[in-house]
Amino acid sequence: MKKPKVLIFSGYGLNSEEETKFAFDISGGAGEIVHINDLISKKKKLSDYQIFAIPGGFAYGDDTGAGNGYANRLRNHLWKDILQFIKDGKMIIGICNGFQVLVNLGLLPALNLKYGERELGLMPNEIPRYTVRFVDLKAENKKSPWLKNIKSLTIPVSNGEGKLYATEKILKEIKEKNLVAFRYYKGEMCDYLNLPASPNGSIDDIAGITDQSGRILGLMPHPERAMFFTQLPNWPILKEKYIREGKKVPEFGPGLQIFKNGVNYFK
Repeated sequence: MKKPKVLIFSGYGLNSEEETKFAFDISGGAGEIVHINDLISKKKKLSDYQIFAIPGGFAYGDDTGAGNGYANRLRNHLWKDILQFIKDGKMIIGICNGFQVLVNLGLLPALNLKYGERELGLMPNEIPRYTVRFVDLKAENKKSPWLKNIKSLTIPVSNGEGKLYATEKILKEIKEKNLVAFRYYKGEMCDYLNLPASPNGSIDDIAGITDQSGRILGLMPHPERAMFFTQLPNWPILKEKYIREGKKVPEFGPGLQIFKNGVNYFK
């Protein structure tokens, strides 16, 4: 069986392409980093891939709002291709800046499958500074293929504009339609680091959402930065715990499962 092909967008300030490609590759996919201009010029075709990922970074320097410039370039040049990609039942993930792009593009939450209408905002963090730390996430949307076999995750955030905002009406619909993918909660890592659950003051502690199909996922934390066990801040303590309990010390970290789920959807 051929490996599912994964397109990882690059260009204009996105900067986590290599980590994202690596994550899909070790999950059994065939990742390829493609500059957005190669899609616009038709050197590459979006239709040749089963998954596309928009990684983290600072596209266009966030000068007109985080993710807005890149979203406009996609809308102006690749919108029909993206809609066909969705119609064909393929998978999309946006991480950090990529999540901001998907929200600005109107691919999330896309209530009632109305792709293209912006319904959310990702605003400056409640404490107005760039925040880098690990967070605990609780998986909420059990129907999304991206979240299969995931109950919780401990992965890092790295952003200055991660505070999700929605009107009461939009938030109500998101919750009613079960589109919340992840929520921040105070788990083992937060206790270990003596930190609050939410790093940014996001409404209802929302860290990520899906569309109604479940095939489009956006989240602020970075699963590709927690691919290995030794990337966890408390790994020495956990290692000793596993040894004393007679358990095997894991090689891989909690972030891997998301990428495995995306790849396995096409196997």
